[in-house]
Amino acid sequence: MAQKNSKFSPTFDRILQNKWIGRNLLVGIPYFWIIVFFLIPFAIVLQISFSEVVEGMPPYKPLLEWVTDKFLHVHLNLHNYIMLFTDDIYGFAFWQSIKLASICTSFCLLIGYPMAYYMARSSERMQPLLLLLVMLPFWSSFLLRVYAWMGILGNGGIINTILLSWGIIDQPVSLLYNDFAVALGMIYCYLPFMILPLYATLVKLDMSLLEAASDLGCQPFKVFLSITLPLSKTGVISGCILVFIPSMGEFVIPELLGGSESFMLGKLIWTEFFNNRDWPVASAVAIVMIILMIVPLIFVQRFHTQEKS
Repeated sequence: MAQKNSKFSPTFDRILQNKWIGRNLLVGIPYFWIIVFFLIPFAIVLQISFSEVVEGMPPYKPLLEWVTDKFLHVHLNLHNYIMLFTDDIYGFAFWQSIKLASICTSFCLLIGYPMAYYMARSSERMQPLLLLLVMLPFWSSFLLRVYAWMGILGNGGIINTILLSWGIIDQPVSLLYNDFAVALGMIYCYLPFMILPLYATLVKLDMSLLEAASDLGCQPFKVFLSITLPLSKTGVISGCILVFIPSMGEFVIPELLGGSESFMLGKLIWTEFFNNRDWPVASAVAIVMIILMIVPLIFVQRFHTQEKS
């Protein structure tokens, strides 16, 4: 065994010692991941978005078609994108998605920041327990948690049952199948994605800066606005991105808690793809949604670049 190891080790050692190979191998793995699992699927969806819908399988016309051995016919259909900006139903879906995602992100920030701040200022013995409690919902199914809210908000749910038994209301309040239920479900499901990056930022905060500001007579609220909040803006931006992006394309929560009133982009894509069998329009909606999600990431990247410089 020792001879075999010595036989192959020189070649392996030369590969490891070659800095050019090691650096490119390290950088190439994430690039390979991005190309295979993002760029190639994105190119396929982009190609379908410029196609024409037809009867058959797949239900769209190929973008490139050979007419003869020398002529290539390009079927470029821009009507799918034009319809997105002219048809009111698509504009309503985009507005609903942006509105509910913004509401969800705002409330997650308002609720998650105090929780993350408390966790960061807790004792070292309590912090693992608090982190466990934040991540505990992930141990159960996402679908099961959404179904639980249907039982809580329904006409025969816990809230209406308590209000009726106390005599506060005479008949059940409609808490389900509206934007309120969708926003509540999204806030509950995505709140940990806001808390965790905020906690990771706040726990590294230098407490001596806060103590120095207090010794100089600065009020606690002013200390928070002038020191704590600016130093935690990296966590705030990261948390907002982690909440806003998946909220934009959410499908399960609007479908179960929102009913027909909450027509968001995820539900629109599902309807066009499965019900209408209009793959080109569904792909066009997906492309526009991806662009809307990439724009915040570009601003975040520029922000981090300016911070480093």
